Amino acid sequence: MNISHQTLVEFINVQKTYDGTELVIKNLNLTIQKGEFLTLLGPSGSGKTTCLMMLAGFETPTHGKIMLGGVELNNVPPHKRGIGMVFQNYALFPHMSVFENLAFPLEVRKFKANAVKAKVEKVLKMVELVQFGSRRPAQLSGGQQQRVALARALVFEPDLVLMDEPLGALDKKLREQMQYEIKHIHENLGMTVVYVTHDQTEALTMSDRIAVFNDGIIQQLAPPNVLYEKPENAFVAEFIGENNRLQGTIKEVEGASCLVAVEDHLISATNVHERQKGSSVILSVRPERIILNPKVGIDMNIFEAEVLELIYLGDHIRCRMGICKSDNFIVKIPNDHTNDPLNKGDVVKIGWQVTDCRALIVM
Repeated sequence: MNISHQTLVEFINVQKTYDGTELVIKNLNLTIQKGEFLTLLGPSGSGKTTCLMMLAGFETPTHGKIMLGGVELNNVPPHKRGIGMVFQNYALFPHMSVFENLAFPLEVRKFKANAVKAKVEKVLKMVELVQFGSRRPAQLSGGQQQRVALARALVFEPDLVLMDEPLGALDKKLREQMQYEIKHIHENLGMTVVYVTHDQTEALTMSDRIAVFNDGIIQQLAPPNVLYEKPENAFVAEFIGENNRLQGTIKEVEGASCLVAVEDHLISATNVHERQKGSSVILSVRPERIILNPKVGIDMNIFEAEVLELIYLGDHIRCRMGICKSDNFIVKIPNDHTNDPLNKGDVVKIGWQVTDCRALIVM
């Protein structure tokens, strides 16, 4: 993570309503560091795009203020913010060549002709489109058009680049390729990126930190590994990656752990929010953390489960099992020949560590 720990962007007590009643952004406080790749992740209507549009200047906060480099942006029009933008639909000028599209942001900023030529050639090389400068956007593939849109956002060397679902129109293979390309360009240039997506894999792949939005609130803000391994609530656990959830009631509390009654089973878990005896919680266990035929251990939950469905996915077998009166408990079994073959209807022992089982509050 190449971050200077110098604040570039601040949202201070920001609220946004469109109808004067319902807040789509609820008292947002967020600091973005210079050089950071921050992703705003969440379902449709969660507030992530509204947040980005306020930063770009296309929407105005109802309350609070947004700062860029220590300067309040609320009354600064979009074209004077010096921010690069990349949209899902590319927004390229169809009547202009690639070169002319890239030159346009420089010309409106009154760069001299020789500087325009040098900067356009530099970004064309960066996105590997040197030989395409004379073509029109319609003569390019979707991936090439997306590269041009990215180059146009970078050509005037902004401190901040905003990307709104920029890879949403691409097919899976090209989308994955572009994720790595954008990540590498960010690492090489060191600019600050704020990226909006609803694709969790994309967010995990590209980001230094991820802000998970739901209902106008950041549910958790953390690096990808922390977000995945240590979700703060049931929404984050469910939204980031695949997750098994079991609802239960805390029967005992001991230190950082608790004993949770789920149907007629008792399950040991990490008591994330230090809830008291009698509290309702959601237990979260990742499918890849579950062990087939585990050895008995002091910090291990072990149960019998029935194999209900097996799906072959190449590098692993996705096994749906019945446990604790749930028939949708997922176990990912590595396809590495270390496990005996399973068949539908088998009853097997499965287990997981107490530290891999998190007792979470419902948000």
